[in-house]
Amino acid sequence: MLGRRARLPVLAEIAGPPEGTRAWSLRRSDFESLGEVLSRLAALRVVLVSGEEELAPLAAISLAAASAASGRRTILVECDLARPRLAAQVGLAAAPGLHEYLRWEAEPADVLQPVAMAGPAAAGASEPLACVCGGRPASKTETLLGLQSFAHMVAKLRGAYELVVLAAPPAAAEPGPCLAAARQADAALAVLPAAEATARAGKPLRTAVLRLPIPALGTIAVG
Repeated sequence: MLGRRARLPVLAEIAGPPEGTRAWSLRRSDFESLGEVLSRLAALRVVLVSGEEELAPLAAISLAAASAASGRRTILVECDLARPRLAAQVGLAAAPGLHEYLRWEAEPADVLQPVAMAGPAAAGASEPLACVCGGRPASKTETLLGLQSFAHMVAKLRGAYELVVLAAPPAAAEPGPCLAAARQADAALAVLPAAEATARAGKPLRTAVLRLPIPALGTIAVG
């Protein structure tokens, strides 16, 4: 049964970032491809995005940017605290971020950073995309994401934003931290290289996402 279910449908295909261009420069082709994903998220408030290495944050940035460009009030929260990449990819301050907030070292206003989106598909955004970077690298991501302060933060964001995108640790390589983040989400998306989105090589990640205690909507293929 799980073998059949592990063939998650590919809901969108997006390109990698062009050389010398930031990931948040939203291209029309990516925006149009992500339309199917956004339609499935219409009734949801919090979605978890999980994949390997730099693909997951890239897809999370693109999805959050597409949501904001469609006029939906959106925030992106980086939950991979062991290897925070969002600040470098988007051009934001690395800290303070979620790590510092969960340790009571920063206030909400200190960690929220607006991103004025660029690119041909960004014109529909009524306000900047909000981001919370991971902060300084942490060695105990699962413990931090399991704190009540993280659950409280996500609950507050549910009320303040129309869509919360959680860029999670990789579900296959780090099931514990990913599970801790997934407990606060409504649904999950897997992110894989285009060549692995439906191939045997991508099965471990698809299976790991399907085992999370939330619905798995499908896959975003990158590249």
